[in-house]
Amino acid sequence: MTTPLHEEKVFKDPVHKYIYVQDQTIWDLINTKEFQRLRRIRQLGTCFLTFHGAEHSRFSHSLGVYEITRKIISQFERNAYVDWPKEERLLCLCAALLHDVGHGPFSHSIEKTFGTHHEEWSCRIVLGDTEVNQVLRQASPTFPQQVAGIIAKTYTHEIVVSLVSSQLDADRMDYLLRDAYFTGVNYGTFDLERILRVMRPYQGHIVVKESGMHAVEDYLMSRYQMYWQVYFHPVTRSAEVILHKIFQRAKHLYESSYSFRFMLPPLLNLFNQALTVDDYYLLDEALMQTALMQWSMEEDRTLADLCSRFLQRRLFQYITLERIDDGQMERLRAQLERFGIDPAYYLEIDFPSDLSYDVYRPGVHDEKLPILLLDSKDRLTEISRKSEIVRSISGIHMGKYHLYYPQEFITKHLSQFDPDLQKLLST
Repeated sequence: MTTPLHEEKVFKDPVHKYIYVQDQTIWDLINTKEFQRLRRIRQLGTCFLTFHGAEHSRFSHSLGVYEITRKIISQFERNAYVDWPKEERLLCLCAALLHDVGHGPFSHSIEKTFGTHHEEWSCRIVLGDTEVNQVLRQASPTFPQQVAGIIAKTYTHEIVVSLVSSQLDADRMDYLLRDAYFTGVNYGTFDLERILRVMRPYQGHIVVKESGMHAVEDYLMSRYQMYWQVYFHPVTRSAEVILHKIFQRAKHLYESSYSFRFMLPPLLNLFNQALTVDDYYLLDEALMQTALMQWSMEEDRTLADLCSRFLQRRLFQYITLERIDDGQMERLRAQLERFGIDPAYYLEIDFPSDLSYDVYRPGVHDEKLPILLLDSKDRLTEISRKSEIVRSISGIHMGKYHLYYPQEFITKHLSQFDPDLQKLLST
């Protein structure tokens, strides 16, 4: 099924130092056009407008996930753990490498507007008429379906899926370290080598030796900090709000038969829900940035203004609210409309929230696999039952409301707002 490379290939990496490729299938996948496309997709979307170093790509992240998975499997094989299915080694490595191959430009903003999901596109690329599919089929005729099953979390062996997708997986471990490095913050750092040493395959699960609990606590706290200090940074969210509004406006104009001065086939097919895998290959951030530049000169003033704001980093201002007063929001929308500003595109309430760790709750829809500790007597315990730190951040959707609006407009017209709104917007 697998053929070793005649000569091991090595990537120099700022996070893992070196990434080693030893299998011909992995090397061939890296060189497919679909995987190379990930060089043109930023890992952190709009975060580069807040942290200027956040220019790293999905390509480098995917290589990192592959490398962590390779290290975990190598450790399992060195220690000859009987619970590890050796014949699925290459399958795990391919799934780790390809887990993000379906990400689009500014992924989450596009997904929110057009109802697409990168996991579904990853599976379509793996299963479709693509170079990726051709490489996988050389390993075995059923290999593409197996890889897609891992990405979709439908593969029968939990132990294989959990390496790529769980609450302690190679994906999360790489993006925390990589994103911390490129944003220049320390929040995402944790002892990766220690965690890898205490991970074990056991009774169909990936578990952690109880002696390694503190390293896992540190990892979960790093994830908690990264979400609130980086991923949910209000300036980054402001950029995402504007980008989402751009796609909303462009979609509305398309559905209203507006005649765009600039429209390429991949974008057209995105709007009419007819996007093919070939279209998706062309849909990268270079194309999207070109579209935003061209749309900034459109006759539609709203679309042109929103695109100019994004390109020139003239983002919306925000105020933090503990709660939302519906009456105030209605009056604020009315005031915007009174001065010719459409609140559908220039006013947004955002409430980012995340579960740093989700306690195991049998029967709950979309249940996330728990982190299990293995004690000296071979007993398994879910980590929040032993760790006060994990228990304190478990199952809590934390967050505050942020109200986004165009600062220059509010400043110009604030004196004409009622006293209650003036007080709100002066907070």
